Amino acid sequence: MIELYTAATPNGHKISIALEELALDYRVHNLSLRDGEQKDPEYLKLNPNGRIPTIVDRDNGDFAVFESGAILLYLAEKTGKLLPDSADNRSQVIQWLMFQMGGIGPMMGQANVWFRYWDEVYQPAIDRYQHEVKRLFTVLEGQLQGQDYLVGELSIADIANWAWVRSHRWSGVEIDDLPNLSAWVARLYERPAFQKGIEIPPSLIDREDQGESFIKGARNMLVR
Repeated sequence: MIELYTAATPNGHKISIALEELALDYRVHNLSLRDGEQKDPEYLKLNPNGRIPTIVDRDNGDFAVFESGAILLYLAEKTGKLLPDSADNRSQVIQWLMFQMGGIGPMMGQANVWFRYWDEVYQPAIDRYQHEVKRLFTVLEGQLQGQDYLVGELSIADIANWAWVRSHRWSGVEIDDLPNLSAWVARLYERPAFQKGIEIPPSLIDREDQGESFIKGARNMLVR
């Protein structure tokens, strides 16, 4: 049994998607970031950084893993799935995982902050992060030329990048002019595990009636 401590964010959805793809037994603990539950002392014992997601593997002596990229690697190695056996292909998957962790995630996160969450409008910051997000998207566009997935077959690199890229409009960036990337996003949307994963917990940014509520919560999280 995997205990999943999570919230409705791209980083959280990476793990629920992976758990669904891997068909692992897991239990969800939905933390309220708005209420600061990720800073509770008991949770900090599992994740000293006070962020989500975190897993606890009950089948491995209650072993805790935090940081979404590390969790994906742990689950892939635990099951022998979503990570190639060959050293070269394995390295490529890890490279594209790090591409998301160091590029796509942070840049889209900053674009979200400046484009969605601040009351004040500072256009130079919005432009800077949206332009960088689009540049990173064009890198993915090139990698997806002539292939369905980032490295051979479906891997944790696809899960990590997709969980963020699918929310591109929330960052104010369109991908209509990137046909390989657009097709990849749509292709993975068709997988049942991806469909279910983004509903654990349900993403508020996908619901027009809840978008403003999410923004208010995000503003509160920025000061925690």
